Formats: sequence, structure tokens, C-alpha cells
Amino acid sequence: MNARDAGVRITVLAVPDCPNAPVVRERIAAASEVHAVAVEFVEVSDEATAARWHMTGSPTLLLDGVDPFAVPGTRPSLSCRLYRHADGTTDGAPSVADLRWMLAASRPAGAPGEEREER
Repeated sequence: MNARDAGVRITVLAVPDCPNAPVVRERIAAASEVHAVAVEFVEVSDEATAARWHMTGSPTLLLDGVDPFAVPGTRPSLSCRLYRHADGTTDGAPSVADLRWMLAASRPAGAPGEEREER
């Protein structure tokens, strides 16, 4: 699928050799089975680039340029990032359920495809 055909663009920002980058890749693939998405992976190796992208830890996901999992007040960083799940646990990547919710919430009301899920 080319980026123009995708309904949503996900950019994954990660430091080199981030152990959670493969996890994010797998979870995005699982979550995007019913959504048209284009995924770009960007390697970030210095603080200036992290600041320019507003990367708040590795990996950071941007949905059409915006971090839907942003925590207010978090500063740009090359550190590992943790994501809090609905059950209170934390992990180095958003859950498949959270990614599906994020993708469903990004769809305009009445758009064809999967119905919006309650979170």
C-alpha cells in the first residue's frame, strides 16, 4: 500500500537497536488488519533529532504527526519509553487493543470500516 492510499500514517521513532521496536512492529501489524495505515520507522540517535520529532522515549508512535499516547509535561528523550495499559500494567509498547482503539478513534464519524470501539 502506498502512503497516499493509507487512511492513517503512523511514524515510529526509535533509538538504534531498541528492543521494543520489533514488538511495536508486530503489534501495529496486528492492530492494523482492518485499517488502512502507512507505517514509517525513523531511527533517532541524538537529542536534537528527538527534540525536533517530539520523541518522548523509544519507541514513540506518532499518528498523523501527533503522539496519541503523550503524557503532558514529558520532555524529549532517547530513553526507553513505557506505556501504561488499561489493566495498570506497563510495557515497552502500546498494546494491540490500545493501538486498535487509537486507529478507530482516528477515523471520521461514519467512515466505512470497523465500528469505533469503547475503551
